[in-house]
Amino acid sequence: MVTIDLGGPWHLSGNTLKSRVPAQVPGCVHMDLLREKAIKDPYYRERELDVQWIGRGDYTWTRTFNVPAVILDEDYIVLQCEGLDTLAEIRVNGRKAGSANNMFRAWEFDIAHLLEPGENTIEISFKSPLPYIEKRQKERPLPAWWYRGGGYIRKQYCNFGWDWAPTLITSGIWRPIRIMAWTQARIDDVHVQQRHNSRQNIELDVEIGVEGERAVGLRADVTISRNGKTVATHEDVGLRNGRGKALLRVRNPELWWPNGLGEQPLYDVTVRLKSNENPRLDLWERRVGLRTLSLSRKKDQWGESFEFVCNGSAFFAKGANWIPADTFAARVTQTEYRRLLEDAASANMNMLRVWGGGHYENSTFYELCDELGICVWQDFMFACGTYPSFDEEFMANVEAEARENVKRLRHHACIALWCGNNELEQGLVDDTWTEHSMSWKDYGKLFDDLLAQVCKELDPSTAYWPGSPHTPVGDRRDWNNPDSGDAHLWDVWHGRKPFEWYYGCRHRFVSEFGFQSFPHPRTVRGYTSPEDRNVTSPVMEHHQRSGTGNTLIMTYMLDWFRMPKDFESTLWLSQLLQAFAIRALVEQLRRNMPRSMGAIYWQLNDCWPVASWASIDGEGRWKALHYIARRFYAPQLVSAVEDPEACTAEIHVTADPGYGDAATVNWFATTSDGKTVDEGVLETKLPNGGSKRVRILKFDKLLKDHGHRNVILWLELTVDGKLVSTNYALFARPKQMTIAPTSSISVTTKSLRNGTFRVTLKSKKPILWAWLDHKTADLRCNDNFVCLRPGKPVAIDIHPSKELTADAFKSGLILKSLRDTW
Repeated sequence: MVTIDLGGPWHLSGNTLKSRVPAQVPGCVHMDLLREKAIKDPYYRERELDVQWIGRGDYTWTRTFNVPAVILDEDYIVLQCEGLDTLAEIRVNGRKAGSANNMFRAWEFDIAHLLEPGENTIEISFKSPLPYIEKRQKERPLPAWWYRGGGYIRKQYCNFGWDWAPTLITSGIWRPIRIMAWTQARIDDVHVQQRHNSRQNIELDVEIGVEGERAVGLRADVTISRNGKTVATHEDVGLRNGRGKALLRVRNPELWWPNGLGEQPLYDVTVRLKSNENPRLDLWERRVGLRTLSLSRKKDQWGESFEFVCNGSAFFAKGANWIPADTFAARVTQTEYRRLLEDAASANMNMLRVWGGGHYENSTFYELCDELGICVWQDFMFACGTYPSFDEEFMANVEAEARENVKRLRHHACIALWCGNNELEQGLVDDTWTEHSMSWKDYGKLFDDLLAQVCKELDPSTAYWPGSPHTPVGDRRDWNNPDSGDAHLWDVWHGRKPFEWYYGCRHRFVSEFGFQSFPHPRTVRGYTSPEDRNVTSPVMEHHQRSGTGNTLIMTYMLDWFRMPKDFESTLWLSQLLQAFAIRALVEQLRRNMPRSMGAIYWQLNDCWPVASWASIDGEGRWKALHYIARRFYAPQLVSAVEDPEACTAEIHVTADPGYGDAATVNWFATTSDGKTVDEGVLETKLPNGGSKRVRILKFDKLLKDHGHRNVILWLELTVDGKLVSTNYALFARPKQMTIAPTSSISVTTKSLRNGTFRVTLKSKKPILWAWLDHKTADLRCNDNFVCLRPGKPVAIDIHPSKELTADAFKSGLILKSLRDTW
């Protein structure tokens, strides 16, 4: 196999550009124009509006490349384009090589007849998607919640804007492009399937497919290795009619587990294609994790279960929804993928849902999820709109897309579920086509039949789910039925229900729920000028894509907290509010195990700097929610359900599989002046992979004597003398309580190794949500936004984003708490 990489310098021209400009591939038109300073940063203030003309343009990328004469002697020469966005025509040396119309597919074109020895020219032209969509929409309208008619084109839907995304319509060669040449045959497909006969013996069926008109007399060597050591091999696998199968047995295997439940060992599977004439025709290499991972749906006392099971162990799915990490997908680097995914793992997440309005992520994303033990709920790319399943050409295009991506991703240990779409069953389907919906008949063609059949054929060991949310038992239109299937709970936020509504939720698996907040103040300063820094300014409202978003934040904020004193306090307080909301439902669902077996909040990340539901803002800074998620997703959790009217608090303990230890719950009731007025010890056994109520504590006399506003209940869970979880319960809303000032906190700092510092906080009075920031550096903390029980120190290890002396770190350190916000 000979490869010519066509990435790197190209030139860009277009009908909206005055002249040709240098370009880089992979990339997109916006990235090229930004690099050449032909446009300004569209993320700053309202500049997005100044570049809307780009989405209306047609663009062409061109370059020259050299082809050694010897390559022309190969049997096959193709142009391989891993990603073209979206309506493209490809020409080599002025002659058409092919066309493309799907951003989510890789495209190959036979170009052997178009090449010449020496210098060659390639040009790829892209039409704006907008005229095509508008033409099709005029012929037959497609209903949608977002950009109407977007369903006609296989392109990242949120490119057209979303309630957290800008409208920046891209075109370009967004993934690698290369020329590939080979003789006789190449590996077309490899499918690795596992049979777990016992914990000591796993069999791997490795099915091999090759292509080529001369694909005769071929053999393959298959090897499985771990850390460079061969553990199984099968040589000289015969291939007939381009197909062959090898059976390999791994003895005493190391099993792959989700994050927090075990290790993530990965085995290297290598397939070498050879013939009598050539011992090295082609090579296929992938990493696999040895595990079983399934969706269990069984009748039970509540209806039908919905739980993921790994290696025979059911586990509660803890995680968030993943959206594209940048509006310009080609701009996301391996470093940025690693940072975001390590951040998810650091918050004790074991699952991410790749949402269907973005794109199938590149291999780096899934490889990192394999390494980190993050299971992936993978949506197919359909969301919040209707689709022309009545169109045979569209359906053929989708089938090719689905087949390609299932085959590309199915070997990954992280893949837990294939899901047909996002939220179509939530009101976009009806008996017939209407101005608001598609018909169940046409919906079924795509999501019940086509995609289900592709998954069954190509990845039978992984479950397929037609849509999210979906109710499989009873009336499908009852899409948030609490007794079966998965649910999207937006009664809090869109439905304006109070946070207490969450305490009544008994849903089997909640794959979306969320609450918005503003980004870190440093992030906000990056997209605003000083005069913009008011949440109702045009710029702040421009960076809020949920129409009533800022109004809802402020409405809920004033329900729970006092009016913030200034702009920055508003930003911080919104983050505390967000964390307060998400914590309420996650802890409720974990208490409700095994009926409820998953909480996947909306959303992990952002694609630009914006007010949104993300726990990590568009510049990669952790919000309060992400720190607090580390606590409510901890493997061992203590939580409380307080009832101010009854003057009680239910104490619950929860544990992931493998964490069912003997434990102690220490509880303390303190007043606002720091006095401990009651305390106790509860000995218990953590339920392995479950939850239980330990005790109902009654505080009627205590609350009568001191008042609901002046009492905080503190909980500490210890296992073998080690503190594994802390929590609190309030009997009044924070705005009603007497809160000690931040000046009550004593602060000590200590230098550790590798530029890390330890900051210890301690207060004689109760402190709600103390957090650390810095004047000159971003901080990576192992904890933040902590509540301080009187007399109980909390140590936080901090790594600044740049090297600081001890004096510089200490002098720039900023400490705030809830009391500072009013």
